[in-house]
Amino acid sequence: MKVIKSITSLLLLSALLFVASRLSAQELYTMPKGVQSRVSSFENIKGEKGAGGKTNQGAKGNAFESLKAGESKTLLSVHSAGVIQRMWFTINDRSYAMLRSLRLRMYWDGEDKPAVDVPFGDFFCAGLGHVVAFQSALFADPEGRSFNCYIPMPFKKGAKVVLTNESSSNLDLLFFDIDYNILDKPQDDMLYFHACWNRSNNNGEIGHDFELLPQIKGRGRFLGVNVGINVNPGYGASWWGEGEVKMYIDGDKRYPTINGTGSEDYIGTGWGEGTFAQQYQGCLVADTAKKQYAFYRFHIPDAIYFEDNFKATIQQIGGGTKEEVISMQAHGIPYKMVTVSGEHDFTRLLDHPVALNDANFPKGWVNFYRLDDYCATAYFYLDKPADKLKELAPVGERVK
Repeated sequence: MKVIKSITSLLLLSALLFVASRLSAQELYTMPKGVQSRVSSFENIKGEKGAGGKTNQGAKGNAFESLKAGESKTLLSVHSAGVIQRMWFTINDRSYAMLRSLRLRMYWDGEDKPAVDVPFGDFFCAGLGHVVAFQSALFADPEGRSFNCYIPMPFKKGAKVVLTNESSSNLDLLFFDIDYNILDKPQDDMLYFHACWNRSNNNGEIGHDFELLPQIKGRGRFLGVNVGINVNPGYGASWWGEGEVKMYIDGDKRYPTINGTGSEDYIGTGWGEGTFAQQYQGCLVADTAKKQYAFYRFHIPDAIYFEDNFKATIQQIGGGTKEEVISMQAHGIPYKMVTVSGEHDFTRLLDHPVALNDANFPKGWVNFYRLDDYCATAYFYLDKPADKLKELAPVGERVK
């Protein structure tokens, strides 16, 4: 009987996959109504019909422009319903300072407040200013020299994309194109794309979780996050990544609805974190010498929805040996012990405190709260074109 049920389940799964593949394939050869394809680039900045490549008699006359220190350029300005489908950039200065100093803002439906207000490099998963070749479902950098985004971004009445150079250096070469469709009418059930950036910079209190996405209000979907960590050298060779990701959904207070098990666990790996890149999860930087890590997780097959409000955090918890904790204590490094994991037992030190110098202190791996320099770019959809999150931190705080 179990064999018959297993065969039936396999046949059903195969049928569903076949139907899904057929639907996906049909999308390639069916023609939607009321759609016009456009691209904004320096060769046709307004995306006008029949107006591309007019300079230099049509022979590659305006492929790029410069972006001087303090200058802003509007890269897209649309006054109708539509959907951004893809964005591509490449720039000649891909230094940490420039990637953090370029400010990318996106506005929907004529709002004064941007729905996206983030450092350019962080938006495209160049965590901590490291440009790495990778491919994922939402972002890609084929050879470590460009920036691609495939997140669909719909709008009902208009869209504007602005790039500002907040550094003290000129950016000599800026290439881009933004691919979008103009629609006769907006989609009824559409949500607006948003992104925000946050950084701790080793600040905060021991035991305070870092906010991957501060609380937002409205109905929507958490799309995912990319995270960068400059590990605090004061903690020596101890491991930083024991913190659990928490998601507070629709009124959760002290305890979240979704609670993970560890930092590397969140991106689908375990027992430490090396470099890899996959569709929905990856770690692009794992530099033990420089004590830097950068990773991403996109909730596409495992959708995270909310009806009224949402917040995502990660605990600042690491781990090490008892001897490493004793060394931190001797050097005045801030910490707070959480658990001890032995070969055959597990001690919850917050529920059952035991002093470090107690003869009965259990043997094993000690987890403890710590302070590191976290930054995160969170991506989400919301049922409104603007949110109430604070604006991007000043450039000085972003690059230090």
